[in-house]
Amino acid sequence: MYHRLSLFLSHTDTPHVLLSQFCLLICLVRAIPSALPVSLSLSKIVTMPEYLGRRFGGERIRMYLSALSLMLSVFTKISTDLYSGALFVQVCLGWNLYLSTVLMLVVTALYTIAGGLAAVIYTDTLQTFVMIIGAIILTITAFNKIGGYSNLESVYLKAVPSKIIPNTTCHLPRSDAMHLFRDPVHGDLPWPGMTVGLTILATWYWCTDQVIVQRSLSAKNLSHAKGASIFASYLKMLPMIFIILPGMISRALYPDIVACVDPEECLKVCGAEVGCSNIAFPKLVIELMPSGLRGLMIAVMMAALMSSLTSIFNSSSTLFTMDIWKKYRRGASEKELLLVGRIVTVILVVISVVWIPILQSANSGQLYVYIQSVTSYLAPPVTAIFVMAIFWKRTNEAGAFWGLMVGLVVGLTRMILEFAFPPPRCGVFDPAPSVLRSVHYLHFAIILCGLTAIVVVVISLLTPPPTDEQVNVSLEKLFRCEAVRRGKCVRTAGFCSPRPGRSAPGTPPPIIPSIREDPFWSRFCCANAIILICVNIFLYAYYA
Repeated sequence: MYHRLSLFLSHTDTPHVLLSQFCLLICLVRAIPSALPVSLSLSKIVTMPEYLGRRFGGERIRMYLSALSLMLSVFTKISTDLYSGALFVQVCLGWNLYLSTVLMLVVTALYTIAGGLAAVIYTDTLQTFVMIIGAIILTITAFNKIGGYSNLESVYLKAVPSKIIPNTTCHLPRSDAMHLFRDPVHGDLPWPGMTVGLTILATWYWCTDQVIVQRSLSAKNLSHAKGASIFASYLKMLPMIFIILPGMISRALYPDIVACVDPEECLKVCGAEVGCSNIAFPKLVIELMPSGLRGLMIAVMMAALMSSLTSIFNSSSTLFTMDIWKKYRRGASEKELLLVGRIVTVILVVISVVWIPILQSANSGQLYVYIQSVTSYLAPPVTAIFVMAIFWKRTNEAGAFWGLMVGLVVGLTRMILEFAFPPPRCGVFDPAPSVLRSVHYLHFAIILCGLTAIVVVVISLLTPPPTDEQVNVSLEKLFRCEAVRRGKCVRTAGFCSPRPGRSAPGTPPPIIPSIREDPFWSRFCCANAIILICVNIFLYAYYA
């Protein structure tokens, strides 16, 4: 899957996930009032747009963020997952791309719609272990094929396709493929953009995206939420070994297929003129794994893709029903919300399938670059608003809203230009304006986040400050206010006590839970977070 990306995913996503996960821990402690299941009945907050709506007041920010999340789900999640899964099935089984898409949709939809979030989480947990086992087997087999890790760099740099385009260099592997820090201006992954820009994108995903947040909301307590984030961070270090390095080995072993640059040749190999780097991993599975293990790896990859799809389906339906539908249908029953959520999921899937042909030719055929670039155009304003909502009390609704609007206009302008002037094929003249190619999409993410923050600061200072109720959206305050309002408890010395005489005879009084953590597990989580940060700093420095 990664040809010119080389170590892209491992170097950009893995070292940054710790910083973003650390941000998530801070958010869980300071900002998200739904880390405990009781919040579903007391604070009534189940989505991140809902939290920001309560933080700033009004409905327009909440509605906009919900719509933006659904749009990002279509462009960067559902469509890419469907395409990558169908591509894998096509390479492994030789089936038609769209037939594979329909098959995966049917299987995924059956247990997502039938089981809901619980089925998604339990299935994800089981599939994780299957994926790790399969990936270990494939990685060991691939390294044995090339003679070990010590030979990886030499064989990778020699991986040149036999059919090239004269007077060009696009068929050559990058000389800096094994290095993390690349040219800050002209590199394919400039180190300032990779270090700061990807941190902005990771903060958006790990701290505000509904797919991730919804899992934190389902935790039993705060320690469980922190521990899950830390465990995910441990797992996030594995893609470097089990995905990126095998992808590089795939190019080294099959350069005519994975590294093809001639449009006619690429069209024969994978059906896309812009390149076939996306088939690197499935090609390795087909060629290296014996029959039985090949079936296991196909199951592993399908499990991974369906796991992502189920999470996205569930979170997208939650966003629409809770943040948009209930706004206009306040008296909607649970049955109605369930039905609406399923209909919305079907609509999002249809739009995503229609988007696949556009995605197939975007960003030189490199799926991961497409995901990161689209996210760079739409997500940085959300990161800026979210961070400022937590750490700067003066941020108000007007500043946040207009910051989001300015960020949206600027981001959409860049996104439209990117699709209007896609990266040219090898040896073809590039008609794109110079500003489009001179500003890397990761640099653009930094600029967009900074611009949004400036707009928020200026407008917030020129308009009235937020109220105390908006600023102090804390767990304890929400529990007290909601419980008192609903008549479940009374104030006693600043805390709530169960209201007597409201329960049926023999019914135990309602328990108002505490957000206090067990000291041992709190220290355990903190120690593991520090260890993870140290390990990632080491990896970052080692590959720099």
